[in-house]
Amino acid sequence: MRRTEIYAGEVCAGYIGVYRERRNWKRRWRRRVLRSGALLLAAVLGAAALNYGAGSLAGRMRTAESAEQDFLVATGVQPVLLPATEMAAQAEEAARIEETLPGFPPGATLKEAGELLVVLDPGHGGADDGCVRDGVQEKEINLQIAQAVGRELQSMGYQVQMTRDTDQALSLEERVKLAETAQADLFVSIHQNASEVAKVTGMEVWYSAQNAGDQSRRLSRLIQTGILENTGADGREIREEETLYVIRECGMASCLVETGFLSNRAERQQLTDAGYQQQIAAGMAAGIDLYFHPKTMYLTFDDGPSKENTEKVLDTLKAHNMQATFFLIGENVEKYPEVARRIAAEGHTIGIHCNHHDYKEVYASVDAYLEDFSSAHAIIEEVTGVDARLFRFPGGSVNQYNKAVRQKIAAELESQGYVYYDWNASFEDAVREPREADIIESAVSSTLGRKNVVMLGHDVIEETAECLDQLLDQFPEYRMAPLTEDVTPVQF
Repeated sequence: MRRTEIYAGEVCAGYIGVYRERRNWKRRWRRRVLRSGALLLAAVLGAAALNYGAGSLAGRMRTAESAEQDFLVATGVQPVLLPATEMAAQAEEAARIEETLPGFPPGATLKEAGELLVVLDPGHGGADDGCVRDGVQEKEINLQIAQAVGRELQSMGYQVQMTRDTDQALSLEERVKLAETAQADLFVSIHQNASEVAKVTGMEVWYSAQNAGDQSRRLSRLIQTGILENTGADGREIREEETLYVIRECGMASCLVETGFLSNRAERQQLTDAGYQQQIAAGMAAGIDLYFHPKTMYLTFDDGPSKENTEKVLDTLKAHNMQATFFLIGENVEKYPEVARRIAAEGHTIGIHCNHHDYKEVYASVDAYLEDFSSAHAIIEEVTGVDARLFRFPGGSVNQYNKAVRQKIAAELESQGYVYYDWNASFEDAVREPREADIIESAVSSTLGRKNVVMLGHDVIEETAECLDQLLDQFPEYRMAPLTEDVTPVQF
């Protein structure tokens, strides 16, 4: 598909083929319903064809039905009457075919209970070749890659439905209706790109903010990451686009993937290679699998609350519909009780950090720590109503200040039913001059692909609050969850 605003140059010719196919589909439908009257069927279809050029599709069908009645009156031909049971069976079959679209053949099942269904949409088809370079047709590459993706997904246990599995024309509306009728969980449209500048290469993914916008964006990132990791291709933009019907009108998460540029000779050769197509397919399937089966990240924030920065963090989490864990400082809760109450009200987990964030004072002795801890707990419970059972040692459970007392503190608090949590990834934002780019890079690099990540950040840091929205977008492979007492703790 050529990258212009609407791709009109190489798409509009395909619409002729789309409408021809729809006309042929309606003809097949009539042939099956009236197969007991062959002469009548021929006349009806002839009348429909003569009137096809005028008006909308619905208007053309009404014209065909009127022609049918006119023919019966003029010729006196009567349709063969069938037994009631056979007529009922044919009516049921006709209704089923009416709801069935090309690419969703009669007998294909809808989503099975408890299964996940992915609809793959090889773009273009029939008279619509898509972009063509040196005899290589986009529609063929799209279908080959989609079939390879389908095989990968089926091997993973997913149900897969193709909008087309042959060189078949489909309208955009038919593609969307197929996915909706099938009750699909995902819709992925596969295309190739083209540019007037031959040196342009790379893959890009488009999504719509309509319907499942956030999930569509997440799906787009996962698919792009999977393909890039598998192929080494150049990564281009992930873009919101509202002019593309199939992703705008789908009710489920969806995206449109441009896997490469047929206008670039080297990339065109790769895209026609079955081995490279398989790499694309494996990467795309891996991204889809991560969409359904994400890893888990527990976002945790220490040292709050603060007024402006914690509020910004909460706003961002709310916009992403995410919950996190806040290890609070008692004296800060006293300063900003309304922020602490908001943390609790919005469903985040509250844990205890300390009352006074002074390492030498807090770790002076076991009794000093327990006294500080008790004060923090009392303040937090009074302000928020939360009897916090989770805690985090200031500086982590292993640091230069608590060597002599750490084990005794942990044993005492655990005997009282408290659980402490360290971390295995970090924003590294508690430095003298934090930079937003460094915070994001540290967060991404420190996860190391773990399936379960406890991420440390600080909601009192302005730069963290400012970059949190962008940072969260870096982790489409993770679901964000708050810590609970049931989560196996990460401890140094």
